[in-house]
Formats: sequence, structure tokens, C-alpha cells
Amino acid sequence: MRKHAILLIMLVMLVTGCNTENTSSDGESAPIRESVTDRSSSEHTDINSDAPVSASELTTEIKQLEKGLSAVKYEGDCGFEEFLANGGASSDEDVVEYLTGALSEAGGLSFGKMPFGCSTISVRDDNGNLLFGRNFDWDNCNALIVHSVPKNGYSSISTVNTDFINMSGMKLSALPDSAQAMIAMYAPLDGMNEKGLAVSVNMIQDSATISQNTDKPDITTTTAIRLLLNKAADVDEALKLLEQYDMHASMGFMTHLAIADVDGKSIVVEYINNEMQIVETPVVTNFYLAEGEKHGIGTAQSHERYDILLKALDEKPIMSMEEVRDALGSVSKGNFGEFESTEWSIVFNQGTGEVHYYHRENYDKRYTFSIKRGME
Repeated sequence: MRKHAILLIMLVMLVTGCNTENTSSDGESAPIRESVTDRSSSEHTDINSDAPVSASELTTEIKQLEKGLSAVKYEGDCGFEEFLANGGASSDEDVVEYLTGALSEAGGLSFGKMPFGCSTISVRDDNGNLLFGRNFDWDNCNALIVHSVPKNGYSSISTVNTDFINMSGMKLSALPDSAQAMIAMYAPLDGMNEKGLAVSVNMIQDSATISQNTDKPDITTTTAIRLLLNKAADVDEALKLLEQYDMHASMGFMTHLAIADVDGKSIVVEYINNEMQIVETPVVTNFYLAEGEKHGIGTAQSHERYDILLKALDEKPIMSMEEVRDALGSVSKGNFGEFESTEWSIVFNQGTGEVHYYHRENYDKRYTFSIKRGME
């Protein structure tokens, strides 16, 4: 393997509702030229920030939208098919080893820890479209929105916390944008693909972990999200894909996956004693939902957020994208007097491909993306 730099990659998939004293600062990004996007001119993905801010159409150059929020387009082969063909990865270290070999600019990678939290909600709008809302709770961090157009697979929009990708001896931004984007392809925390499949990883505060050990190929938490975004058109296909792999929790922490599709299926996938459990639910936070010995284990605040979102659904079983935004705002971290913030809130319209991003609980400023919906 070629090793031309010493890097410390920290792709960490952890916590929510857990208190942490770790803090992170905003990294430096190159300034960009902002322009109003002609939405009719983009074949795949457009980005537009509602007044008073406008932003450029996504390109392969990383664009800073505002402090702590950037976006990029990754087209072509990121090596993920080869990664799967080689048996995947049974640990974050294995993912790092693969990336080290695949990127001539990087070497000596290793993973570390950082905590985060989240909430998700699934609901229909008055046109029958499914909407999927997601909050990501953490300290102030740098978020990267990635529009992926793979050589083999579905296009998608996903989000990465680039503070999970740290370097020793040099800044991550010293790498070419293409290398940064390729690394990010292996670290999504949520996303939606062109078929309208939406997925989010949420952590559960529990001492147990996920480490399946059969003769199946292996996959980790973040690479499982990439797998589903690239290859699953609906919940059933997502489950079939997950069943083909041994799941391994990133950094050994317990997580579960919220998954929803355009047909109205909304589930959570949990791994209890290394057995996959599926629960139908419109709301997921950070405690176990599967019946049995683990049911309810998680943080007290995650139960509170869950109840708030269920009440919102009971009061408004049909919501607009703005009403989903408001529901997410009602469970954002600013409501709980904590040092963490809700770093990003997303509303995916799974029927139309429209995506609304809100950054750091500023629900008056919306970044609007669209992803071309794939037809059968």
C-alpha cells in the first residue's frame, strides 16, 4: 500500500442523550462564489438557500455554504463495489485499511470516538408523499452534505460529520477535495436515495455492542448506510441486503437504523444479542423499541423526545415539510438546556426528491436540494 501522509481518521458513530465533555471547533474551508441556482438546468441535484442566502449548484469542489456547513458532489467509482467484493469490513480499522490502499494521498489511518444523538419521524403529506425528518445532535461540528452519483447504484444525498475525520500532522482540508469526498462516502450518518429510501443511524446508550460472526461478509455501521443508499429501493430490499452481511457496530457502540420508503413502510432495525430485530415505527430516538429484555433501555431524554414526536403525529397525522421541520424543532437540543446543539435537521420528501436542510437550529434559514427521482 502506498502511504504518502500520516492521517488519523476518526469516523465515529455514537451516542445520543449521553452527556460528553468533548468539544470541537469549526475547521477552515475555502470561501466560495455564491450564485442563485437555475433549478431547471440541473439534471441531478440542485441546491438553493432561501432568501436571504443563496448558494451554488453542487460540484466536485467542496463549497462552504456557511460556517460549519459545506456540500460536494461525488461522481463515479469510490471503490465501494470492490470493498464489498473483498468481503467488506468487520471493524472501522478494516475500513481504514481499505481506504489507505485506495487513496494514494492517504495512509496510516485509525478511528477514534465522539458522541452524537438523533431523532427521526416519518409521516405523509397531503399529496400522499412520505416525509422523513431527522435531527443530528452533537457539539458544534463541520457537516458535509454529499450528493453521490455512483457508477453502479442509486444516486443519493447524505450527511457526514467531518469532525469524525481528523488528521495527525496536517489538516483534512490539505487533501484534494476528491479525496475528502471519497473518504466521506464511507462515513454517512443519514441520507435518501433517488428511489426515496431514507435511512438514519441513531445510537443507543447501552454497554452491549453488535458483532455478528457467521460466514457472511462483514459490514460496519456507516458502510451499511452507504450500502442501503446505493442498492436498496425500499425497506424490503434494505432488509434483504442487511441479512446478507454480518453487522459490526462502529467503535463497538450500540446503534439502530431508522429506515423508511415511498410505500409507507417505516421501521427500526435493532441488533439484540447479535440477532436482527425489526419494529414498525414512525418515530425513532435513542432507546430500544423491540420487545424483550432490552425494551426501553436508553436515555431518559430520548424517551421524552420520542413522546413529543408521537404526540405531534397524533395531533397532525398529515404534515407539510414545514410542519415536519417544526416537529424536529420541538425536540432540538435547544429545548433541553444542554451544551450540545442540533447540528442539522433534514426533511426528506421521499416522493418528490426535495430535501430541506436547517443548520444549528436556525429554522428560518433553509437550504433546498432536489435529487432526481428514479423511475421504475
